Amino acid sequence: MKSIAIFNNKGGVGKTTLLCNLAAFLALEKGRKVLVIDADPQCNATQLTFNDIETENLYERSDVFTIYSVIHPLSLGKGYNEQVSTRNRKDFGFDILIGDPRLSLKEDLLARDWSSGLGGDGRGLRTSYLFSELLTRCAEYDYVFFDVGPSLGSINRSVLLACDYFVSPMTIDIFSLKAVENIRISIETWKKQLSTALENLQDKDALPDGISQEMGIRFAGYVTQQYKARTDGIGGLVAVKAYERIMKKVAPIIKTNFVDKLQPENSKVRYQLGTIPNLYSLIPMAQFARRPIFALRSSDGVRGAHFSKVKESYELFEDISDRFEANLKSLG
Repeated sequence: MKSIAIFNNKGGVGKTTLLCNLAAFLALEKGRKVLVIDADPQCNATQLTFNDIETENLYERSDVFTIYSVIHPLSLGKGYNEQVSTRNRKDFGFDILIGDPRLSLKEDLLARDWSSGLGGDGRGLRTSYLFSELLTRCAEYDYVFFDVGPSLGSINRSVLLACDYFVSPMTIDIFSLKAVENIRISIETWKKQLSTALENLQDKDALPDGISQEMGIRFAGYVTQQYKARTDGIGGLVAVKAYERIMKKVAPIIKTNFVDKLQPENSKVRYQLGTIPNLYSLIPMAQFARRPIFALRSSDGVRGAHFSKVKESYELFEDISDRFEANLKSLG
């Protein structure tokens, strides 16, 4: 089992769209067993895969197992919840652990316990390994994807502490470039803090069994998306000039921050997983149909030229999933 966070510190870069379509392609077209954990308090992955009535029913009931059910017992001092309940999403091919807006209420708990853990308090560190412990019960899956919000707060720190890899969706703007540096600095800081906390740990038995205690997350690649494209005259697509100048800066900034400083031993890996230009009306069409973009059908409203766009999106996600799996194999 490999765990992957789809993460960027900037909002609006298409994290959930990329995650759900990549996870769906791996599950539906490659036969992988995939779990999506919605760890974003905005619950975008949940809302993208359940229709409006289903979503309303999920959040009206108090007995539905969500990501909040995983963390709440810890806040009551009851330890980890031994139960894990997921739902299968047939049209996407994967299972999902439902998100919950109440997860944001636990941000302070995770922040407070991280601080006490740095001083050697076992309970504090135990809380921070919340998602690491959860993953020990997901061994049946080939891939577990985490959908997260755009913050560098304590929830996402615990997610990134647990994950083997992260993938960054990138929009073509200067704010997305700046976010790369923020992520690198945060990961470096967290790794140092965790090493100190493990050295200071007073009760070595306080941590859950079967987890990796060090923060070993690695960068698996990036996808540029949401830009306007034009044909290049030889059958391909390239960004229009307004985006081209910023796009040329993406690879060098990724290399400087995520490769040279976080994992220089893996400098030969091709980190650009793919590039997705603006797919225009296919995005809202897929959201309304609760279906992957590459699997949209005429019954979902696809007409005329839309079919070639659906075919194009299938080829895009096929290439991205191929490169994604090749990179995970290279990174080990």
